[in-house]
Amino acid sequence: MGVMSGTSLDGVDVALIWTDGDTRVRAGPSRSVPYEEALRKRLRTCARGCGDIDEVERELTLVHAEAIAGLLAESGDLPSSVRVVGLHGHTLRHRPQDQLTRQIGDGALLAVRCGIDVISDFRRHDMAAGGEGAPLVPLFHAALSTNLPKPLAVLNLGGVANLTWLGSDGRILAFDCGPGCALLDDWMYDQLGVAWDSEGAIAATGTPNRARLDHLLSHAYFARQPPKSLDRDAFAGAADGLTTADGAATLSAFTAAAVGAALVHLPSPPITWLVSGGGRKNSFILKKLNETLKASVEPVEAVGWDGDALEAQAFAYLAVRSLNGWAITLPETTGVVRPMTGGALYRHRVEDG
Repeated sequence: MGVMSGTSLDGVDVALIWTDGDTRVRAGPSRSVPYEEALRKRLRTCARGCGDIDEVERELTLVHAEAIAGLLAESGDLPSSVRVVGLHGHTLRHRPQDQLTRQIGDGALLAVRCGIDVISDFRRHDMAAGGEGAPLVPLFHAALSTNLPKPLAVLNLGGVANLTWLGSDGRILAFDCGPGCALLDDWMYDQLGVAWDSEGAIAATGTPNRARLDHLLSHAYFARQPPKSLDRDAFAGAADGLTTADGAATLSAFTAAAVGAALVHLPSPPITWLVSGGGRKNSFILKKLNETLKASVEPVEAVGWDGDALEAQAFAYLAVRSLNGWAITLPETTGVVRPMTGGALYRHRVEDG
């Protein structure tokens, strides 16, 4: 089982899969549990460097436990039928240049509450060995894409946008290509008190600010060779001074333009872009992606994947790889010096003897 709390602050996704941690993956049931508004506010406060992080971590962990229990109740499975839970946790900050990353989520508490072993803290081993610690999902994308035409790009539009490029010769390249939906979500919250721009409706009434976009795209990050990764707040304040609608349009266009800027780093242009994450539901962003990429851009549902469950499934897959002592990151995905395993294991009980 995998549980994912994305930087978009929408809620907890939980998913069951059957996998050997290699090429065999079969999706099981999944569910999404939206945050209550009070918890969303506390998480946002912690992400901005304030608030009682320990208290919020405990509350968040208990929400994860409830989400897991709810999925097991829906599926009719017992905790004993689940080998391991992969807990990503909620990212408060990610600064690989300082070898600093912080995800909250108490693996020990979750293991005891759920009665299932938990693996969490997937990033720090990679970063200690010189990697970016992100993105972590590329090996799962590769496992799912074995029989799909290539070159292929899988684009996740969560809080941060990251892509996995997969070549027909087995090559892989992955990196954070720019902002996803976090900047837009924060803008909508600050301007209108709503969690996101539903279907891009507000952005569609505005006009992207060309001068602002040109300035944002001139940032050194976009010229930097991958692998590379971003903090969700790397471009905070990007829409300051604009109207609500123009700010939403500018931030949405920035997300799409940053993906376009990533093309120069890819070994060859993808024939298809498969889009996951909440951003795939934003028609304004998808329209801009189609204009920018001039290739087939489709939600991952087009190939039978579940875009709401995909990242939770990925951490279930990575937890199995971690149990097996296999690599979860590669030089081509995080820039780490060699393939690295990772994750900390928390047993739900101590075995007798």
